[in-house]
Amino acid sequence: MTASASPDRFDPAGHSRLMKAVVTTGNGGYDRLVYRDVPVPVPGPGDVLIRVAAAGINNTEINTRLGWYSDSVTLDTASIANAQEQTPKQKADGGWDKPTPFPLIQGTDCCGHVVEAGGEAGRPLLGTRVLVRPCMRTRGFSSLENIWMASDFDGAFAEYVKVPAAEAFPVTCNWSDTELATIPCAYGSAQNMLHRAGLRSGETVLITGASGGVGSATVQLARCRGARIIGITSGNKFDAVRALGCDLVLSREDDLLTVLGENSIDVAVDNVAGPGFTSIPKLLKRGGRYVSSGAIGGPIVQFDLRDVYLKDINIIGCTAWDEPVFHDLISLIERGLIRPLVAGVFPLERIADAQRLFMSKTHVGKLLLVPPGSPEHWINV
Repeated sequence: MTASASPDRFDPAGHSRLMKAVVTTGNGGYDRLVYRDVPVPVPGPGDVLIRVAAAGINNTEINTRLGWYSDSVTLDTASIANAQEQTPKQKADGGWDKPTPFPLIQGTDCCGHVVEAGGEAGRPLLGTRVLVRPCMRTRGFSSLENIWMASDFDGAFAEYVKVPAAEAFPVTCNWSDTELATIPCAYGSAQNMLHRAGLRSGETVLITGASGGVGSATVQLARCRGARIIGITSGNKFDAVRALGCDLVLSREDDLLTVLGENSIDVAVDNVAGPGFTSIPKLLKRGGRYVSSGAIGGPIVQFDLRDVYLKDINIIGCTAWDEPVFHDLISLIERGLIRPLVAGVFPLERIADAQRLFMSKTHVGKLLLVPPGSPEHWINV
């Protein structure tokens, strides 16, 4: 039996209820983002229906739209974005080396309220405010197989989203909905990388792209672990990144080997890659750990493999999230140990403007979208 706290699913004429959503129609530029009416999803026996209050913008949504995950792509995200605007090309393997199920509602971050349960599993969640864990280990945590909301099935760039009840996590705190929506993808990816790398108190960690969503989250989470933090960012963001908890902030133009010296860091958290990758294995101490869940500066890198095997360096790739990660994030929020970074909030229909600002990389923290009827105010930035 379906439990519901939402309006009737059908209008008086018997037609399916509709909602506003941004539908990504294929690989290409901003014209592929279509704001239109679509049916409200119907929760199955193990699902809940969530009224979206706010949704965050991430690299992964832009990369999926661009087809950046295709093996044929060798350039950074910005270069591919320019190419797709001029000459859009469909990529059969553009969705994490597999086809993307276009048309697709993207939106990896979701804060919202559970308004309907498709079965008993979701009934206790009715009426609660939740965050959705976007990385879902459908075969259990003994297998690395995973699916992602907004890459493999419809996400939160809509008024409603349907998710498995087990992936909706109640949160008790005084944060706003937009503040909570900064958390899932960026902080989850950051926490997963630090968990996999086993960052310990007193160790030195280098964080590239420290002003971005994942980077700024990693700084805060590494501070919670008692690490010494070196952040890399652009010069105009030094003060903001230092305020997050960095012990040392360096520019992207700095020669890291000259400034820091070889064998100077224990862990590198690098979601930038590109040309700057070359020096990182030399910076790592013997037994150091390099961990990554992205490569926005370019996926094809060059380095001396001897730095890896002669120094017993561990290279750790992170896509599938481990079981403790999201539970730990909720605990950190509720204990007040991390803080949200809202750079700007846009109405859902202005998604192209929000993504253009995102691609400009002039902000610190996260950009958010709010659907029609959301109680959240949007900030014109």
